[in-house]
Amino acid sequence: MSPSTFALLGAAPAFEKQLPVGQLYFPAWERYEAAFRDIFERQYYTNQGPLTVELENRLQDFLGVRHVICVSNATIGLMMAAEAMQLRGKVILPAFTFVASAQSLSWTGIEPVFCDADPVTGQIALEQIEALIDDDVTAIMGVNLWGGACDPVALEALAHKHGIQLYFDSAHAFGCVVGERKIGNFGQLEVFSFHATKILSASEGGCVCTNDDTLAARLRNIRSSYGAGHAVPVIKTSNGRMSEAQAAIALMSLEDFPRNQQNNLAQFQAYTEGLRDIPGITVTPPSGVSFSNYQYLVCSVDAAGFGLSRDQLVALLKAENVLARRYFYPGIHRCIPYAQQFPAYQERLPQTDELCASSMQLPIGALLTLDDIARICQLLARAQQHAGEISLHMRT
Repeated sequence: MSPSTFALLGAAPAFEKQLPVGQLYFPAWERYEAAFRDIFERQYYTNQGPLTVELENRLQDFLGVRHVICVSNATIGLMMAAEAMQLRGKVILPAFTFVASAQSLSWTGIEPVFCDADPVTGQIALEQIEALIDDDVTAIMGVNLWGGACDPVALEALAHKHGIQLYFDSAHAFGCVVGERKIGNFGQLEVFSFHATKILSASEGGCVCTNDDTLAARLRNIRSSYGAGHAVPVIKTSNGRMSEAQAAIALMSLEDFPRNQQNNLAQFQAYTEGLRDIPGITVTPPSGVSFSNYQYLVCSVDAAGFGLSRDQLVALLKAENVLARRYFYPGIHRCIPYAQQFPAYQERLPQTDELCASSMQLPIGALLTLDDIARICQLLARAQQHAGEISLHMRT
């Protein structure tokens, strides 16, 4: 085929409708209607209502964890976590993550210490953490990326060795398992996201999981401006309460989790097979888990092998209505305000910079079919075959 068949060069887009990257699994209208009629009849809309209580109980059973504290969103959950753990000084975390991981520390007056990433898995570089620990470091925040895990068992051993706390941003990892232990049970606590882009969706929301009774009591008192549950002293409170509408959607999403995970797996396998023989593009499988939610399809683009850079490829796909994303970009160490506050990291995180330049997220989830994925893979194969002509066009 001629390169002129690409939308970037004047042809019609390959897809009539845009294909976003998020999971976007939502229940049928009839289920929405029934759930929301119940809410309207009760006229109980927030403040730890019956649906939120039910969701917390069901999540505790599903995850095998002692306490689940549902919150309005995962960023609030991370902020509450740092406050409940009474963290001070510095916390080590990867620079290759969503910026909210670091912003939750800034909100609580804690200095982030950025660690580089593993070049293959994208997870935090475990072998580099110990050198970053000093007398001011009070915790490590592990981040479980892309339906995988950052070796939480090894992190637990490292934290114990140095007498510091450990917690996890597990926004990407709901339902995932390490060995026989479900994510949600590691460290002092873990935070999940229930954003619409995640496999478990409340449209927006999240939860904090812990097996520590004292931490759970603090979290429940921090979540509400006037406290909740067993009263314990806390310095700050928030309004992190989950609404009944969010809880209703999350309960339906939890029911649908097995089916949606299977759909993700089939789509992930279709991408893996379809992209296998295309030079310069490599699928990044979920790492460190025995069971994955497969809610992300992330691949690495080698510009020399493919013939186009990651950014060029994202632009080409966008013109075809395939809304691929740079993921993550830029690294947190290059974001405001951290680039100005901590300029030394600019030269210390080469693998993070490389991942930020080469990683690409492709659509996976409710709005795609296997036929769509086959067409996306064919589109990428054609792009690689005509990379020279496309690159020349993009430079003019």
